[in-house]
Amino acid sequence: MAGRLLLRGMLAGILAACLAFLFARVFGEPQVNLAIAFESAMDAAAGEAPEPELVSRGVQASFGMLTAAIMYGAAYGGLFSLVFAAAYGRLGRFSPRMLALLLAGAGFLAVVLVPDLKYPANPPAVGQPETIGMRTITYFEMIIFSLCALTLAVLAGRQCARRLGNWGGSLCGAALFVVLVALLQVVLPDINEVPDNFPAIVLWRFREAALGMQLVLWGSLGLLFGVMADRLLARPSVRYG
Repeated sequence: MAGRLLLRGMLAGILAACLAFLFARVFGEPQVNLAIAFESAMDAAAGEAPEPELVSRGVQASFGMLTAAIMYGAAYGGLFSLVFAAAYGRLGRFSPRMLALLLAGAGFLAVVLVPDLKYPANPPAVGQPETIGMRTITYFEMIIFSLCALTLAVLAGRQCARRLGNWGGSLCGAALFVVLVALLQVVLPDINEVPDNFPAIVLWRFREAALGMQLVLWGSLGLLFGVMADRLLARPSVRYG
């Protein structure tokens, strides 16, 4: 059964990634082009020669981005299906569709939204090359800590629910998650490498597009996998323990 769910999760992830790719092409690529134009203008003003393109922008914005999105979606879809298989029947009497939506919402919250509040996505020309290693490490630390905070909040909420009921337990878990996330926001270092004259509207719209792309990915993944899992688990011959 887990193998069947894994295949459906990867398929749902690929389809969701294709939808996210279309969203990025429409809303994200124009902002990337504006950021690259800004970077080129700054290099020209400083008398620096433009860096050679190993891969053309046309390929990057089409086949390159689509390939990366498909690989990303397949990986996330596979992991999503494994988490679903572990949670189904153990986190409450949720239908497959409802559980898939709840897990997708939790994934978007912990993997995307919370880290982006601290370290939002940046377009080209924003960020120093010498700090890319540190920025990558801190971003992934934020994701790991956010997932740990969510796990602790869920476990604490289930314990509190035994005494306070489901509503009270949910509130306790949510409060713990907010407190832990706030502590993470304070403890981890701030990073501010936006050039003084970089267009604010380009930065804002790029970050909107990056967040919207993730919302499309996780939302589509939850909906598509929920339908696939529901059809599989609803078969009379299927037994899932």
